[in-house]
Amino acid sequence: MPSKFQSRGLVTAALLAAFAGSIALFDPANTVAPVARATGWLDAPTTTPAPVAGPDFSGIVERYGPAVVNVAVEGNARSPADDEPSSQGVVPGTPHGSRSPTRPGDQPVFGLGSGFIVSADGVILTSAHVVAGASDITVRLSDQREFAAKLIGLDRPTDVAVLKIDAQDLPTVAIGDAHRIRVGSWVLAIGSPYGFDSTATAGIVSATTRALPHQAYVPFIQTDVPVNPGNSGGPLFNASGQVIGINSQIYSDTGGFQGLSFAIPIDVAIKVAKQLADGGSITRGWLGAGVQDLTQPLADAFGLSKPRGALISNVDKEGPAAAAGLQSGDVVLAVDGVAINRSFDLPPKVADMAPGTRTTFDIWRHGANKQLAVVVGELKVEAPAAPSKAAEGQGRLGLSVRPLLPQEAQAIDESGGLLVQAVSGPAARAGMLAGDVVLAINGEPVTTVAMLRALAEKSGNHAALLIRRDSAKLYLPLTLG
Repeated sequence: MPSKFQSRGLVTAALLAAFAGSIALFDPANTVAPVARATGWLDAPTTTPAPVAGPDFSGIVERYGPAVVNVAVEGNARSPADDEPSSQGVVPGTPHGSRSPTRPGDQPVFGLGSGFIVSADGVILTSAHVVAGASDITVRLSDQREFAAKLIGLDRPTDVAVLKIDAQDLPTVAIGDAHRIRVGSWVLAIGSPYGFDSTATAGIVSATTRALPHQAYVPFIQTDVPVNPGNSGGPLFNASGQVIGINSQIYSDTGGFQGLSFAIPIDVAIKVAKQLADGGSITRGWLGAGVQDLTQPLADAFGLSKPRGALISNVDKEGPAAAAGLQSGDVVLAVDGVAINRSFDLPPKVADMAPGTRTTFDIWRHGANKQLAVVVGELKVEAPAAPSKAAEGQGRLGLSVRPLLPQEAQAIDESGGLLVQAVSGPAARAGMLAGDVVLAINGEPVTTVAMLRALAEKSGNHAALLIRRDSAKLYLPLTLG
């Protein structure tokens, strides 16, 4: 079967033939040219347009390109190093690899990614998902030399990994400051998309401090730089030639680049890499509370003048937040005097604190400001909560609900609640779904339909419902006016 290159070659040949015919038709030597010359068109003075100004990354590629490496991995089972993109959504930048269709373990697994040298003695940064689960890692330099690499350590929550090769006097990149980048700035990626080594692509910074699902500790840099499978782990340069990020993920419903790529800020990566190099493990602070953003309707429901802060949606009974007296429905406005503007600001701030750190939370509770002293715990690997099933209700909320059966409440570790069976009106507009469990309204727990109806009647134009959906709790704002 003809390859893609062959098929495109045939099309190109046909176009060239047609173009050649066009050149013959409009050659000044033929009968058309004298007519044009008679009009004076060919004799009219011509001006050379000024070159269009644009970024020139050639100097950066020439100087720092040799510090970008190809990372090839091999294993005996399907691993994150051989992840394939899901059909849609945010997915790892996925190294380009192939996997045997036989049972895992029957045949070797191969994958490719990228990385970059940060120390002349062979220390390399890459993405954790490129090398996780690999039994053999090979690093190929731009001069085609190959080295067996040792995995110093990896951290899945930030998708950062550190490798070491036995070499000296290697070219290195320059490290920049991710905090100084601005939306609209030009950036450059170098990597091995689909195995094509030393490929340079460019674009602009589309957004900063972008939160992504299941990535609570990384304020991603969003760009429109073309990043494809195999670019994972490669560097993102600013216009000065400094590395400001590690290319990590793309948003795609095809598995290929669609204009949305995400990089780990280099300051986050370097901090993790130093801990991995020093001790091989990462220590993070832990609060033990779930948070969500404040929308304007939720701010109205809680009596805040504007939507700011991190809304506590649930509190772990055994966590530091519960011990400090933090409650579901509290809004964290500041930590140690530093403002918390969005929910995403809180988790990385707490994670950066050493376990045992005593800190002060400024919160909003029941229409008033309050301070709490919180002693930060140590983050442990958490087992996923059992998914919940979700409800009968009515009245001005637009809900049909019924009380949870004892076994249903026990299955989701709740003392009670109302299972949503049908949704309409305000509840539907707020995004409530059949199967959700209503736990409270305006901070008041509900266990019977009568309680829900009575509290709804007492609500003003806005109500905040605390619900459980699958394994998560969140607040939904209902407009009842």
